[in-house]
Amino acid sequence: MDQAIIQQRIDKWLNGPFDEETKSGIRRLQQEKPDELADAFYKTLEFGTGGLRGVMGVGTNRMNKYTVGMATQGYANYLKQCFGDDVKVAIAHDSRNNSRHFAETTAHVFAANGIKVFLFEDLRPTPELSFAIRHLGCQGGVVCTASHNPKEYNGYKAYWNDGSQLVPPHDKNVIAEVDKIASVDEVKWSGNDHLIQLIGKELDEAYLDMVKGLSVYPEVCAAQHDLKIVYTPIHGTGIMMVPAALKKYGFTNVHVVEEQSKPDGNFPTVIYPNPEETETMSIGLAKAKELDADILLGTDPDADRVGIGIKNDKGEWILMNGNQTALLAFNYMIEARRVKGIAKPNDMVIKTIVTTDMIDEIAKANGVSCYNVLTGFKWISSMIREKEGRENYVIGGEESFGLMIGNDIRDKDAVSAVTILCEMAAYEKNKGRSLFQKLVDLYMQYGFYKESLVSITKKGMNGAAEIAEMMEMFRRQPPASLDGVAVKELLDYEKQVGKNLETGESWKIDLPKSNVLQFLLDDGSRISARPSGTEPKIKFYFSVQTKLSSPSAFHQTEKELDERIARIIKEMKLQ
Repeated sequence: MDQAIIQQRIDKWLNGPFDEETKSGIRRLQQEKPDELADAFYKTLEFGTGGLRGVMGVGTNRMNKYTVGMATQGYANYLKQCFGDDVKVAIAHDSRNNSRHFAETTAHVFAANGIKVFLFEDLRPTPELSFAIRHLGCQGGVVCTASHNPKEYNGYKAYWNDGSQLVPPHDKNVIAEVDKIASVDEVKWSGNDHLIQLIGKELDEAYLDMVKGLSVYPEVCAAQHDLKIVYTPIHGTGIMMVPAALKKYGFTNVHVVEEQSKPDGNFPTVIYPNPEETETMSIGLAKAKELDADILLGTDPDADRVGIGIKNDKGEWILMNGNQTALLAFNYMIEARRVKGIAKPNDMVIKTIVTTDMIDEIAKANGVSCYNVLTGFKWISSMIREKEGRENYVIGGEESFGLMIGNDIRDKDAVSAVTILCEMAAYEKNKGRSLFQKLVDLYMQYGFYKESLVSITKKGMNGAAEIAEMMEMFRRQPPASLDGVAVKELLDYEKQVGKNLETGESWKIDLPKSNVLQFLLDDGSRISARPSGTEPKIKFYFSVQTKLSSPSAFHQTEKELDERIARIIKEMKLQ
């Protein structure tokens, strides 16, 4: 980026209608951290298909009240184009620093544009925002959160009238309207405050009733009410709803991790507030060991992702990966409904293209339709919309620790996931068994699928270009073989084309365009490459499989599969 253009943007903020605190912040960076200042102004923080996400601070490339206000003005303009003057929105926020400020800024801009606003009185889980949109008949909504990102980040996720994040054509149309807002002068910042209505307890009760309604075996929860549960909200919004939801299910032996129970945007006990990270779950693990618990659960700051810990056959605590959690949850909702006699002939489940193929096999064996969509719960929601009235949605999920259970919500929901996972543990315990035994049983029945993820971060001005070059290289020169096994197919979701690399035959992929590549090997292994849409990362997903000869062979077979993945990673020069 030309330094002169960066300076023009800085001067515009120093001389424009920005508050003194912002201008002081710019001057301080000029003196102390000029490189950081350049990064703050070298581009405009992009309003992507999911909204905004970035580091907080002054500048066009940062999350602050001005970038939030301009985004809201563009979104408000589009909502009014679509729905006229009778527009309602719901707004929620998580425990991050400035989240309440950003939520209130958003509320004031919507109200100034004549839009009715339902603003949660305090922090709430992201899934409750999705529920509120549907429950209150809103046309849109916003949640201020950066999910599981480090503490320096915040974000702004925009939703549509079905409670889902934006999908085509609305995502691109909102982006176009946001891009038209060239100056803070175009934002209606205040007025019509009477249009802002605070919401809380009534919505909480309706949401908790919905979560309770997902239970398949309430009688098992009653029988195993003393299931020893350890739960950590990791300083986030889960504390507002998860203990209450577990109580609704009848569980009486719930232990909240005290050190991580208080909402705190500085996340003082962790580096990354992400339940996918072993370090993040370590305090909870220690508590689970101390109490000899039955199950450990952790939710991220906005309570849409869940991590789970269980004991293996050696009595050792292990953290399950997102694929294992998903396959257990999918299997439970399919199997338990069938055993209970409440399954429907048109039941369907939905997963993403980078989530374990073992779920497809489980669904097939049970006569349940399983659909694969692009990564992101908005695509699961889009598929529900497409099948509505003809097929009965039961559960959806993806490998990144997200589940969406039941038809009253349109985003991943760690609150209902926690309750169903605990019910599942109670269901097995009622039979004198553990979740680990159930997992091994499923591997015996369907094959041992093992997945792993490599995430490569490329920060700064050149990061995006480096990630793009990596994708282009794999597109131009796909590997002929990996770990001695031929690569049979290349699926290019950006070009919407699949190709048999052995015969040259090609076919159209019937999914929206997305910058994802998949390599399918002759032995059923699958490697996927996908740049993140919200972070400066590129993710590589690995899935390998084999038969499990006996439960006692679990650990040796797992070791062999892990070694196979490690060889593929090395061959692809990713580590």
